[in-house]
Amino acid sequence: MEKPIDLVLHPTRLRIIIALAGRKMTAQQLAEKLGDVPPATLYRHLNRLTAAGILDLAAERRVRGTLEKVYTLGRQGGFMNAQEFAALSREDHLRYFTTFVASLLDDFSRYIKRAEPLDPLNDGVGYQKFPLELSDEEFAEMVKGINAAIVPYLNNQPAPGRKRRIFATIVTPAEENKPSPDEPAQEIDQKDGNLKEE
Repeated sequence: MEKPIDLVLHPTRLRIIIALAGRKMTAQQLAEKLGDVPPATLYRHLNRLTAAGILDLAAERRVRGTLEKVYTLGRQGGFMNAQEFAALSREDHLRYFTTFVASLLDDFSRYIKRAEPLDPLNDGVGYQKFPLELSDEEFAEMVKGINAAIVPYLNNQPAPGRKRRIFATIVTPAEENKPSPDEPAQEIDQKDGNLKEE
């Protein structure tokens, strides 16, 4: 039997789930949102996600003689809990991470192609990578702070002036590379996030 996470980590199904996060939508609304997904493909993925319990039917209504279904995310939305995540094999982690990164590339590629004019600064687009020297306690405190900053906005509903934005996080331990004594130390400028040499 296919695991829920395997169902979720498919590029089109992942886009459906992200589109439904915090929302209820009909297949027609999803088709408009995911304009490049053919209707037959969309319905096939909706049926699979619903059968697996990843999506729930929030309502069914008759519209011009046709039964229209309103979809919402199920309780877990197909995502793993901490125990399931910890039990993954190395191969599973690589496969799931590859799909996750591919979905980010797909999101970014679609943004670059549709943005007119292309104005990443004004659109709030950014991508950065910072090496941080943290104890386990400092890391836990940092994660707690990030979560505290994000959680109040998770249930925001669409409204005038709001744009849906993708906020993704990736954290990995770095290889232990100690700088040689003759290499200049590098600091992050806290104002603009750029590296500066001492």
